[in-house]
Amino acid sequence: MRTLLNPHFSPTAMRKLRPRIELVTAEVLDEFAALGSPADFHEHVANRLPVLVICELLGVPFEDREKFRRWSEAIFDKRDGQKSAQAGAEWFVYCMALIQRKREEPGEDVLSRLCENPELTDDSIATLAMVLLLAGQETTVVEMGLGVMKLLENRNQWQALRDDPGIVPNAVEELLRVQDSTGFIRYVRADMDIEGQPVATGDLVLLDVDSANHDPEVFTQPRAVDVHRRQGGHLSFGYGPRYCIGAPLARLELAVVFDQLISKFPAMRLAVDPATLTMRDDVATKGLVALPVEW
Repeated sequence: MRTLLNPHFSPTAMRKLRPRIELVTAEVLDEFAALGSPADFHEHVANRLPVLVICELLGVPFEDREKFRRWSEAIFDKRDGQKSAQAGAEWFVYCMALIQRKREEPGEDVLSRLCENPELTDDSIATLAMVLLLAGQETTVVEMGLGVMKLLENRNQWQALRDDPGIVPNAVEELLRVQDSTGFIRYVRADMDIEGQPVATGDLVLLDVDSANHDPEVFTQPRAVDVHRRQGGHLSFGYGPRYCIGAPLARLELAVVFDQLISKFPAMRLAVDPATLTMRDDVATKGLVALPVEW
């Protein structure tokens, strides 16, 4: 899977995609501004922009993108297994039909390029497309909303970006690091010893990314947001051979949206007490319920 997908997320591919992401972001933020202040950033920006980008990458027709957003959210529903399964089934059936269209009328998109591979069946391409949607949509929605929340909670950090937009890429890394993470579940493939603790084949191990990203031996004041921070590296995208394929796309999306936000909405601030903001508990990816802002 990685061999097939990595070329579509290479630095060259991201450079080609950036102008389109910038245009889509500008359109979404213009529509957001037209709503008037205050407005819900989560609903009208974070919840919309990533699906527009991932569908642009996949080659999904514009008129079908709202379906993708609903399916993505439903698949991550952790309370209603039937709802999640139904969304997955509908998405898969849709993908199979879309792949047939791509075979007949190919375009300059990931699905069309995957269709050019004679070794891939329609089923396998649909599965790869689902992986991309799930990895590239809901998680970016969450990080975008939480990143803006952290910046607006820490006005000095928002001001730092306004004063020096050149540090936006560094700010993206810091905001990815500082967010609470749930960790990665792995199963032990061979008996081993971890820091004096024996683990057996088949044991479940939770890799605590949150602990690593806030390690006081690596990061000074690890819970504080510092967009100028240069210490260490975070593990929010994983590490090693299972490092997130979509990390370059997520970084690009976040950098573009933060860059345009500080330009278009320099006076943006939270419209509610930060203590009243709540997190979703019905989906595995968590994220904010709403993020009311004013400008």
